Amino acid sequence: MTTATDPADPALERLRRWRLVLGGDAADGTGCALSGQDAAMDGALTALYGRGDGGKARVGRERSAGLGASAPSVARWLGDIRTYFPSSVVQVMQRDAIDRLGLSALLLEPEMLEAVEADVHLVGTLLSLDKAMPETTKETARAVVRKVVEDLEKRLATRTRATLTGALDRSARISRPRHHDIDWNRTIAANLKHYLPEYRTIVPERLVGYGRASQSVKKEVVLCIDQSGSMAASVVYASVFGAVLASMRSIDTRLVVFDTAVVDLTDQLDDPVDVLFGTQLGGGTDINRALAYCQSQITRPTETVVVLISDLYEGGIRDEMLKRVAAMKASGVQFVTLLALSDEGAPAYDREHAAALAALGAPAFACTPDLFPDIMAAAIEKRPLPIPDTE
Repeated sequence: MTTATDPADPALERLRRWRLVLGGDAADGTGCALSGQDAAMDGALTALYGRGDGGKARVGRERSAGLGASAPSVARWLGDIRTYFPSSVVQVMQRDAIDRLGLSALLLEPEMLEAVEADVHLVGTLLSLDKAMPETTKETARAVVRKVVEDLEKRLATRTRATLTGALDRSARISRPRHHDIDWNRTIAANLKHYLPEYRTIVPERLVGYGRASQSVKKEVVLCIDQSGSMAASVVYASVFGAVLASMRSIDTRLVVFDTAVVDLTDQLDDPVDVLFGTQLGGGTDINRALAYCQSQITRPTETVVVLISDLYEGGIRDEMLKRVAAMKASGVQFVTLLALSDEGAPAYDREHAAALAALGAPAFACTPDLFPDIMAAAIEKRPLPIPDTE
């Protein structure tokens, strides 16, 4: 039996890594024993992923046992993994513990919430548990959610405001701009036919300019968010973006969430945490009803962007849904369909409905939070959307 104690030895380091991956079954083939921190790491992994039992281990026992439903043993395990693994790995392991071992109920205990590494997926889990959460836990849960929301705002707000402010400026183009308001790229493109080779220059017959956001017509943005259980991360990100957009004076922002009912949370946009706790993850889906409400709130179609965030599994009237999208587009609304607003890419979605929307000129695609400002800027400027390659 080999003991992996010298990380400088490449051969021993490879054995050590394989031993941690394979879990130490008799047939793992490494012949490598672990000690010290490596043994503790192995114990933490085994507690969650088990050995030879399909991963259905229980926390708090030896290697062949694992995570039990006892809050103290789970709390110790959470402390261990934060000691041995980086934050990104901790978040994955926490998510696996909740999904694989059914530990959601333990998140209803304040001491457990204080021990976990907060991320978007944990927020989604807490929101789904909101109605079952005892009063003693709700304050802690809100603190966890607020920390995640504030971190997301720091990451996303500055670029979002800068990108959309530029888009709003450019959308206010004027035909007789002052010199400092000339959009030179578009002016050159519009006057290429007036190029004079002998002078190697262009004599523009038409200047293309843009005004300032303060001079432009105020834009309206409607975020229409599916709050079915599979859309949890999208609901979190959309709530944060809704708050950022609402903070911009040049944009009127409306935020609507729906399942089989429709709830307008616009008056809570100053605090995205209130928005999130105003949602109710799970339940059915009636996109048609949600779009009917959004359509009724539009007062200036040509200055409006509607963003539908949904996996498109429609439980309402499909043909009516498509008719509403077609009617909004015909009136001048810029309509954007996002299958997800998250870092995970496209989820399972209704491909037939996605194809029908694409035929109406509203292609459906997944969007990462980092790309969302560019999507919104393109919609505001009424130019083609920068659709990511999801293949």
